[in-house]
Amino acid sequence: MSEKTSSAQIGVVGMAVMGSNLARNFANHGYRTAIFNRTWAKTEAVLTAHPEAHFIASQTVEEFVDSLEKPRRIIIMVKAGAGTDATIDTLIPLLEPGDIVVDGGNAFFQDTRRREEKLRAHDLHFVGAGISGGETGALEGPSIMPGGSEHSYTYVGSMLEDISAKVPGPNGDEPCCTYIGTDGSGHFVKMVHNGIEYADMQFIGEAYDLLAGAGLSAAEAADVFAEWNTGDLDSFLIEITSEVLRQTDARTGKPLVDVIVDAAGMKGTGTWTVQESLTLGVPAASIAEAVFARAASSSPELRKAARSALEGPDGTVTVEDRAAFVEDVRQALWCAKVIAYAQGLHLIKVAAVEYGWDIDVAACARIWRAGCIIRAKLLDRISNEYAANDLETLLEAPSIKAMLAEANPSWRRVVARATEAGVPIPGFSSALSYYDLVRAERTNAALTQGLRDFFGSHTYRRIDTEGTFHTVWSGDRSEVEAVDTH
Repeated sequence: MSEKTSSAQIGVVGMAVMGSNLARNFANHGYRTAIFNRTWAKTEAVLTAHPEAHFIASQTVEEFVDSLEKPRRIIIMVKAGAGTDATIDTLIPLLEPGDIVVDGGNAFFQDTRRREEKLRAHDLHFVGAGISGGETGALEGPSIMPGGSEHSYTYVGSMLEDISAKVPGPNGDEPCCTYIGTDGSGHFVKMVHNGIEYADMQFIGEAYDLLAGAGLSAAEAADVFAEWNTGDLDSFLIEITSEVLRQTDARTGKPLVDVIVDAAGMKGTGTWTVQESLTLGVPAASIAEAVFARAASSSPELRKAARSALEGPDGTVTVEDRAAFVEDVRQALWCAKVIAYAQGLHLIKVAAVEYGWDIDVAACARIWRAGCIIRAKLLDRISNEYAANDLETLLEAPSIKAMLAEANPSWRRVVARATEAGVPIPGFSSALSYYDLVRAERTNAALTQGLRDFFGSHTYRRIDTEGTFHTVWSGDRSEVEAVDTH
């Protein structure tokens, strides 16, 4: 039902499933909610389907803007990219200084920075809010990562916190929403969340491949994942893995997982995470391997050519003690998940310095505990460790490093066993390599730098003397001090 008797406290533009569910969430929490869609038919369909929401609906954008109390608070839930820019351009002439526009889509954070600067020039506030939880989360409570001016958060923060997911705490329910920082910080944190999500799903897939290689049926693997979900691996993705593996295909009677084409899609956020890690020089190989694994899965010509040309083990994992092997895989999966979180949170820390954001890493982990796709029991531990310690990396956190040390033998056995059997584990193996790389006393980068100096005179530093040096490789190979090019 449409009401015009009072001004709306919040407005939502875009009545696709995410937008309409978010609007229903606001209405369910008692907020007078205005809705608008470029096409009236879609708005009308929402009104018909949800009369209980008592939306304030408008047929024109002018009418929509006029229906909002001041300062106006508008959330855009349209397709990221050109659609967002077009919507903003339509709104700007109708808004007044102090009004607030929130982009709740999966925008690239640099686009958010650009849009924030553009609206600031009009004395308008722009908030880039990462929203995770899918359609169900939008309706029942997502994890929300808003970035923008602190002033804007005073007007929209309490509303976003109200509709977000909640986690029971010592002083009552804690919202899975907090102020992240200025301009594009919220969308950056959401981007990294999605990168971790890519890695998490890749690790889960590798764990399933290993269990299947050891002879477990899909139903037996489902039981294993269900059991894992009662312990340290307790998480949304582990929970639904059990459900997917248990599903039987109605047409064939086979496990559904066996009739789904093994080609995974991507929408860009994982790729953005990897690109930004390269831009900032932050090692995030496990997230990158997850992105590349999806790319390989969706390259049929490459896979067909490789299958016909290459030889190797068939993926059968020979185990004498199935229970012991399953436990090794569990521990390897936990370790790999920790590495993905460590890489993602390190990327957030470095980006905060680079872009001038004051980001509380502990708070990021805290608001991921419910509502979002990567919600997991592990995030309680991660949040507490960052809150209690000044961490450069999650891996140095006291409780984390202790569990990694305990699980190390299992992790290494799994990687070795998979490699011998021909089970592809780019995620597990890259996570272990990262662990060994960052803990190494010395790396092979010394040789790399020597080679760079040989062919390009790129110079090097010494461990025993200050300064920058170059060996005259094409001459008498004497060492000379050089200008530092680092």
